[in-house]
Amino acid sequence: MFGQMGQLMSLLGKTDKMKEEFGKLLERLDRTNVEGQAGGGMVTVTLTGKFNVKSVRLTDEALALKDKEMLEDLIAAATAQAIEKGKKLLADEARKSAAEVGLPAMFAIPEL
Repeated sequence: MFGQMGQLMSLLGKTDKMKEEFGKLLERLDRTNVEGQAGGGMVTVTLTGKFNVKSVRLTDEALALKDKEMLEDLIAAATAQAIEKGKKLLADEARKSAAEVGLPAMFAIPEL
């Protein structure tokens, strides 16, 4: 029981360091991009690590299809792929930040 209390008190003493690391994590995520592609690269969606859409690129080949429904599906697929990559990036970066302040892995964001 006292060991757990000691661990809790240790965590409470790290709040400033945890806030600092969280700020650094957000900065890294904002500077990092993830991409998803669909249709053999006809559609590329780029997100920041904070899941903000940075760009959507369509090749001339994609536009030449003149198939609205297919383009919508390709954009959705590319976005889904970028989101999955973003989730992995977030989990990896959160684990690094948790380790930096000495938190156990259980406090990091799990794979989403």
